Parts: sequence; structure tokens; C-alpha cells
Amino acid sequence: MASDFSDHDLFITEFPKKGYKLVDYLQGRVHFALLDQMKLMHASGMTQNEMKETIMTNIAEIIDHFEPEKESKSS
Repeated sequence: MASDFSDHDLFITEFPKKGYKLVDYLQGRVHFALLDQMKLMHASGMTQNEMKETIMTNIAEIIDHFEPEKESKSS
């Protein structure tokens, strides 16, 4: 299980919490999450086009399934 933590440490960048407005903080988290995902994808041998296609498909799916009424009630 210790190796799991080193993998996480290798691929997860923490976004600083202090000094940012909420919208900037959330955008920063998304930015770093995408960069971290791309580092992992690159390390696994994916090409830049494969990474782009995968990420864009995932983002489109999230947006397509977003229902603000349900999200705000479950939060």
C-alpha cells in the first residue's frame, strides 16, 4: 500500500488554497488536475492526440450529464 502513496505523490499537484478567490481556486484545481492526468497518461505511453481525445470526451460527458438542480441538492 505504501507504493500507492508514492504514485499519488508523483502525479498529484496540490493547488495553494490561500490568497485566491473561490473561482480562481476552483479553476486552478481543474488546471492542475488536467496537467496531472496528462502526466500520468504520458507516462503510460499515450500520445498527445490520445490524451486530448480522452480528456475532451470525459469533459463533454461531465457537461452533458450535469443537472444543476440535482447537484445543488446533493451537495
